[in-house]
Amino acid sequence: MIFESLPTTPTSEELIDQAFSRAARAGRAKSGTQAQQSMLQTASNVLSDNLGNVATEWPDFREVDPFYYELADAIVDVNELRQSLSEVQWASHKTKEIGREYQGRLTGDLETDRKLRKQGFARLASVVEEVEADLERVGEARNALRDLPEIDPDEPTVVVAGYPNVGKSSFVNDVTNARNEIAEYPFTTKGVHVGHFDRDRIRYQIVDTPGLLDRPADERNDIENQAVSALEHLADAVLFVVDASGYCGYPLDAQLELRDALAEQFGDVPVLTVCNKSDLSTGVEADAYMSVETGDNVEETLDAAVEAVGYEPELPFEE
Repeated sequence: MIFESLPTTPTSEELIDQAFSRAARAGRAKSGTQAQQSMLQTASNVLSDNLGNVATEWPDFREVDPFYYELADAIVDVNELRQSLSEVQWASHKTKEIGREYQGRLTGDLETDRKLRKQGFARLASVVEEVEADLERVGEARNALRDLPEIDPDEPTVVVAGYPNVGKSSFVNDVTNARNEIAEYPFTTKGVHVGHFDRDRIRYQIVDTPGLLDRPADERNDIENQAVSALEHLADAVLFVVDASGYCGYPLDAQLELRDALAEQFGDVPVLTVCNKSDLSTGVEADAYMSVETGDNVEETLDAAVEAVGYEPELPFEE
């Protein structure tokens, strides 16, 4: 996942302390003007390099997959983050520039050079303090994004939707090779279920998003709706699970209204209606009927999802 390896973002105070501590050690190794020059060079290099690393460790959002872009934007506001990264990059260049400026102003007179070095240190600290809020924003964004569950936008993906208690998670658990991964997104406290299954040596991803695709759009907040927009880039097919028996606690009409709204929102992505609990009722027109409880027609339903995805792997060119 593109955000998981992001390093910890230092605070402005940590950066200044580190730079000046290392500068002091460098200065003790020399004397006179050479010591002042070494201190300026060390301090400016430490600040410039560390600030530059903060900015360059992040991916270029212009090249990020639309799924991850929308997902990140739902959580941290990508435009604000990019602005902060730009400010940190400016500070990196500025601290390097200040270091060179003050090294070039050294005169050879020790007292004068000490004053110049102190002035240079003050300016370096001022630049870092100027981007204090930007460093905080970048650090908060890193913490919010690095623990997102592993979802590969390049894998063929089935998204499972439907009202609560219709059997979505039970279905995902049943068809995945191993117990699916469960992780929490910042915009839902119910966790996101990500599982995998294989068909004809092709690995498929199956995603259940409780808290997002189990209620109408007008009941979601803005961040949740933007997260759903991210899923539009991810889904190759949607399985909309309904419970015609009514045991889920939601009227069938309401379930079908949600299905129609999602079908419209997901545009060209195929949406299959799956009637679960078919051992209790099949009273709805559907693309597939199954009962996860009894195991009836579960694999056939998964086959229908694979067919709807229509994934064809790229084969090596043959002469």
